Amino acid sequence: DVQLQASGGGLVQPGGSLTLSCVVSGLIVRNYYVKWIRQVPGKGPEWVSTINSNGVDTSYAVSVRGRFTVSRDDTKNTVYLQMKNLKPEDTAMYLCEIYGYRGQGTLVTVSS
Repeated sequence: DVQLQASGGGLVQPGGSLTLSCVVSGLIVRNYYVKWIRQVPGKGPEWVSTINSNGVDTSYAVSVRGRFTVSRDDTKNTVYLQMKNLKPEDTAMYLCEIYGYRGQGTLVTVSS
């Protein structure tokens, strides 16, 4: 049974930082691409970032490049998304995806 548990979201002021975690069970993360996706109510999902199975190659949406960093801890089977200089337009539910499976997500709200 594959499960993904995202956490770390919350309310933060513009310019602030948060680090999201995605704990995966049922699959070994180092064997797969893992994606972060975000979704705002009424809009389609937006791809945010991907970390390759090699744990080295990463890619980012233009809107977050230079502010977000994706990483992985194989000992914890966990993928992280470090977010800095957050903007109100980053407000969304953030979900992780592996091999077609998605977790329930964690809500990030950027507001003063």
